[in-house]
Amino acid sequence: MKKIFIPLLAGLLTMTFLTDCLDLRLGGGSRSDTRNTDQHPIVGQQMVAPTVGQQLIDLQKAKEAGAISNQEYQDQRARLLQNI
Repeated sequence: MKKIFIPLLAGLLTMTFLTDCLDLRLGGGSRSDTRNTDQHPIVGQQMVAPTVGQQLIDLQKAKEAGAISNQEYQDQRARLLQNI
């Protein structure tokens, strides 16, 4: 029993240490996800503000998806371009 327990414990501790140090996710995990599902870059744990170009692309996608009207698209586009 002792011959199996010690290597098993050492392996478990090593796996725990490596998954925390290397930020590996085994089985999905419940940590806050730092993967980027949009096109916005993420640095460390903070999301970097999207560029004006990316905001324009997102705005166009929202218009094409029907989430905003053409007038809302034009207004927000003008606002973005005005702030450059």
